[in-house]
Amino acid sequence: MAVNNPLPYIFTAIGSVAATVVALNYYGYMHVAKPQDALLLAEFTMLKTYEGEDYRLSLKPAEQVAQCVDGVLVLFDTKQQGLTGVLVDDKKRAVRCTQGRPERQVR
Repeated sequence: MAVNNPLPYIFTAIGSVAATVVALNYYGYMHVAKPQDALLLAEFTMLKTYEGEDYRLSLKPAEQVAQCVDGVLVLFDTKQQGLTGVLVDDKKRAVRCTQGRPERQVR
């Protein structure tokens, strides 16, 4: 079976992909992130604390609030409603948390 004109097949394939993307976006299964929605991990610094040593912090709180959800540290932005994210390290591994005092691991 020889195909004389492949153009209708190409247009059908492109139209199908476009219709699928539009339908997924309409029903909320796709979200295109904007640059202002993202918080860079580089904006956060971990202060290592030593017992008996003082450290200073700003009195003004950050615009993010952290909460432990299912053992993962989730950040909620108080300035932009609906902006939430999971705190990850440089290898995209989620930062784990416990509900109480963190357990110390013995190595």
